[in-house]
Amino acid sequence: MSNLRAAVIGVGYLGRFHAQKYAALEGVDLVGVVDANAQRAREVADEVGVAAFDDYRQILDRTDIVSIAVPTQYHHTVAKACLLAGCHILLEKPITQTVEEAEELIAIAADKGLVFQVGHLERFNPAVMALKGVLKNPVFIESHRLAPYKPRGTDVNVVLDLMIHDIDILLSMVPSTIKTINSVGVPVLSQEVDIANARLQFENGCVANVTASRVSRDTMRKIRIFQPDAYISIDYQARKIQILRKGSGGIPVPGLPEIGMEERSFGQVDALLEEIRSFVDAVRNGTPPVVSGEEGKRALELALQINRKLWHEVTPS
Repeated sequence: MSNLRAAVIGVGYLGRFHAQKYAALEGVDLVGVVDANAQRAREVADEVGVAAFDDYRQILDRTDIVSIAVPTQYHHTVAKACLLAGCHILLEKPITQTVEEAEELIAIAADKGLVFQVGHLERFNPAVMALKGVLKNPVFIESHRLAPYKPRGTDVNVVLDLMIHDIDILLSMVPSTIKTINSVGVPVLSQEVDIANARLQFENGCVANVTASRVSRDTMRKIRIFQPDAYISIDYQARKIQILRKGSGGIPVPGLPEIGMEERSFGQVDALLEEIRSFVDAVRNGTPPVVSGEEGKRALELALQINRKLWHEVTPS
């Protein structure tokens, strides 16, 4: 089978890493990188040994697969052009600015039989992948995603910048629709909301408490899951999972009768490389992507619902 021709549109902080992964991947020929900043495009192109372009329309007829890592406001325009040109796409999160834009892209991809994957990177964290076969009917979930302030990403608020990762994970864990949303948030260092908390209640009774901050001193990326038979704690950053179960088995927990503990740690894993490899495999094999356009839309939809609640909290009446 011939190599897939790949391109990366938008080679800022994250797009540069996409280009590096494609350049190192077997079965893929990186044919070019694109950035509106011609100097940046040349820098990254020289780094990975490919051609540089400052207009994405210049590469659409010479590529099969495209990673799109432009600012969110351009997601719809660029992704639509790529899909209409017959390119399979990996589109960074959030999928688009509006649900309507996302629905249009999903419809085009379906009509043309193209793979449309959304870049929710946390799905490829080995600690999250280890939940398969362990997660059963969660009743309460609490997550914290805290990070120091960085100007990059502040074109959107913290819900669309950071919390959306956990929103996607939650929606993949709980097979139910949202019943109620309560959320608060405030701007601190930017013009957008920089710290936010949302309490989500699902129709099946599960409750999730989600906190995201991009103005914290230290970095934290953790989620705790409570279900009838177990307590599960995941440290995304350390790639560790801890499971406490009722009944025998595992390491006994002092002071807690009939509770056994299991801990798993995972070595250094390149989640972005795994994400891109899975995208390439989906294109080659004609299989659904790990995170589909539809799932990206669901995460955006919930994030925007949370934002509407935030707006009322931070805007004087």
